Amino acid sequence: MEEKQKTTKLFAHDIPLRIVKVLNIICITIPFACCWYGYYLKQMENSFYNKGNILMIALFMIVYFIFARIYNAFLVSINRISEMVYSQVLAALVTDGISYLVIALLVKGFPNLIPGILAIAGQIVLSFVWSFLAHHWYFRTFPPRKTMIVYDVREGMEKLINQYDMEQKFEVKEIVQVKDCLQNLEKLDEMETVFLSGIHSHERNVILKYCVEHQIRVYVIPRVGDVLMSGAKQMHMFHLPMLQIGRYSPQPEYLFFKRLADLIIAGAATIILSPIMIITAIAIKAYDRGPVFYSQVRLTKDGKEFGVLKFRSMKVNAEKDGVARLSSGENDPRITPVGHIIRKCRIDELPQLLNILKGDMTIVGPRPERPSIAAEYEKVMPEFRLRLQAKAGLTGYAQVYGKYNTTPYDKLLMDLTYISHPNLLDDIMIMFATVKILFMPESTEGVAEGQTTAMQETTGCDEEEK
Repeated sequence: MEEKQKTTKLFAHDIPLRIVKVLNIICITIPFACCWYGYYLKQMENSFYNKGNILMIALFMIVYFIFARIYNAFLVSINRISEMVYSQVLAALVTDGISYLVIALLVKGFPNLIPGILAIAGQIVLSFVWSFLAHHWYFRTFPPRKTMIVYDVREGMEKLINQYDMEQKFEVKEIVQVKDCLQNLEKLDEMETVFLSGIHSHERNVILKYCVEHQIRVYVIPRVGDVLMSGAKQMHMFHLPMLQIGRYSPQPEYLFFKRLADLIIAGAATIILSPIMIITAIAIKAYDRGPVFYSQVRLTKDGKEFGVLKFRSMKVNAEKDGVARLSSGENDPRITPVGHIIRKCRIDELPQLLNILKGDMTIVGPRPERPSIAAEYEKVMPEFRLRLQAKAGLTGYAQVYGKYNTTPYDKLLMDLTYISHPNLLDDIMIMFATVKILFMPESTEGVAEGQTTAMQETTGCDEEEK
């Protein structure tokens, strides 16, 4: 009876939320539909039949839905209002741009942009209205879920819930050590959600099975082994289901198309962005007459060293003491005024397009680490070298979903998640998702002042595989 009530509660939660998300798609589509029927349709020599008009609107809705999913624009229960608006507007802008190109092909020219700009303004207003109403509706309708945090070697999950303003979503009732939880599993019955943080596989599986059986939602922070298992190939041998796991070895056709995409995209980007690169070079040179570019030794596939190329954002001889250290962010005294600007917009990374054309890097892959810093991480986590299975990238899973100061262990988990599932669709999604983080200041947060690496000794996160 209790399990049936939980099923009914989950159903009552998911259906209204899906309806609210559909309303968002409709809201964002309305300004475009008005723009289409009110102006662009009249510019065509031969008007569509009504089915053609419906197809155009449906195309907009589908493309917007895809990009809204890529940018996590529908996460009412997790995102702040500002984050939802930002994600939805970004998805709408990309969709409007694609729609404008389709319209240009239909009218055989480039029509007036003013109606499209007005449509964008309407989308921004409706996005804010929807996000505000949806956020307040959700947290008034669905109270915080009773939550238990079960930990072993990784503590501090409750701090993350507070840091990301998730108290409205998860009401932490108990924080228990895994051995205490295993001694009294019935205590889980009082919970709706359980976080499993840094727990070894045997203990975790006992709790996981119990939660699934009793319809308790579980969030698991994976370990390195879990991520490696996620990329396993399913097969049958000896009349048994088996999982085959090996070193990163993608299909040859994937590598071919990935390299082809690198050459086309990096080549086109170099040409298109060349005015910005020229202006940046002039600004750097004018500030202190120092070198424009900065080459730094980094690691790529199989530990091969190469010189990554960047626009210089720090003072000349910023590391004259010979110590390799990460930036501490906005307050780093080594960063020049020009450097602050180009780092905010990631312009300092643009010369790496030349590294991609040369073949040292790829567009999507684990970010290349400095040998000395990687060596420091590997003293604590020998597994950190597993990132070197794939060629280093300009952007990657860890850059899109993490931050500059994300701990090495968490960065490793995210990079291995990408390496475990090599496919072009994921590469494309990461490329588009990268656009979202370009103007998010938290994505470039530095390490604490005085730190040379992103290692956080107080959490135990980096030592859980020892």
